[in-house]
Amino acid sequence: MPNFIRSYVKWVEKINRVVGRFAMYMVLAMIGVLLYATLSRGVFNLPVIWAVELAQFIMAAYYLLGGGYSLQNRAHVRMDVFYSNWSMTTRAKVDVATSLFLIFYMLVLLHGGWGSTEYAIKYDTHKNSSWGPPMAPIKVIMTTGIFLMLLQVFATFFRDIATARGEDIS
Repeated sequence: MPNFIRSYVKWVEKINRVVGRFAMYMVLAMIGVLLYATLSRGVFNLPVIWAVELAQFIMAAYYLLGGGYSLQNRAHVRMDVFYSNWSMTTRAKVDVATSLFLIFYMLVLLHGGWGSTEYAIKYDTHKNSSWGPPMAPIKVIMTTGIFLMLLQVFATFFRDIATARGEDIS
């Protein structure tokens, strides 16, 4: 593999590792928000209108920002009926072929996310709820997560090509 591809893979994997490890702690923030909402309503009889929506936003950020890290560690769900019995080279060849579909899907998702983010920023959209938070921040986070996943899909694609060719990209 050319050096610029090796550098790209290392750079993307480092970014996704940092972002993914940060995203892991978002679950604790979500738990804190929900615990606060539960205690304020149950113990102090002071319900808050923002807690559930904020928890949903945190969960969306957690899911999308952690997506690239999950892909990097091959921790995503996979149908393993035949796959586990194949050699590493065969797995890599199949992964290269299926990555093309994933790249297409991620590009479509990124296109939609970008348009939705632009719209939310341009028109200062707010969620139609009693709390009514602005949508732009979560849209930016979601589009960033999709972009990081797309970068990781390409990095994994290059890593699988190297494996299929019997090379080590590290």
